[in-house]
Amino acid sequence: MTDKAEILKGLAEAVIAGDEDLSEELAHKALNEGVDAYDAIMNGCNVGMKEVSDRYEKKSMFVPEILLSADAMYAALDVLRPHLKVDVTAAKPKKVIIGVATGDIHDIGKNLVNMMLDVAGFDIIDVGRDVPIETFIDKAAEVGADLVAISALMTTSMMNMEPVIKGLKDKGLATKVIVGGAPINEDFAKEIGADAYGKDAVAAVRVAKQLTGA
Repeated sequence: MTDKAEILKGLAEAVIAGDEDLSEELAHKALNEGVDAYDAIMNGCNVGMKEVSDRYEKKSMFVPEILLSADAMYAALDVLRPHLKVDVTAAKPKKVIIGVATGDIHDIGKNLVNMMLDVAGFDIIDVGRDVPIETFIDKAAEVGADLVAISALMTTSMMNMEPVIKGLKDKGLATKVIVGGAPINEDFAKEIGADAYGKDAVAAVRVAKQLTGA
């Protein structure tokens, strides 16, 4: 029998290497060998993705490689997710509306945060890029969002974040707001009334958990 630790290590390494085929193969192998699907996700795929994030922070790994790692991770998740045991006592996942501020089409950072939040167990509603202010507000009201995450890469589009925050408050929504992107910093987030600032994808997940009690 193949050692469980070996399978988990292999899954992590396949994700880091961005090897989609191997990742999928090992996910099937994990199930065939009796490895719990949740265990495979958290101690295999997730470990690999955390290493990818760490390397990205240290600038020893770059966006194209990260996207390959993401594809490898999702290949494994597609195999493993249907086999997750349902816990009827578990709280419903927190809902997050995520999108790029209106006037901005740069969505690589948003996609990375989306992916990390997904792996962390959030229920993601991705409204895309160049998102109108009203869309964030209306969608948050429609689904009862716990959190709205807005990114921007341009200084012109970052100015469209504050109207979203104001609109949510005017509508009486208790939805928390996290902002991020290259031109954003902690001071700007506070200035526009955001609940938090996410420096990168890893920080965004940590802050999202704190804000929503996830």
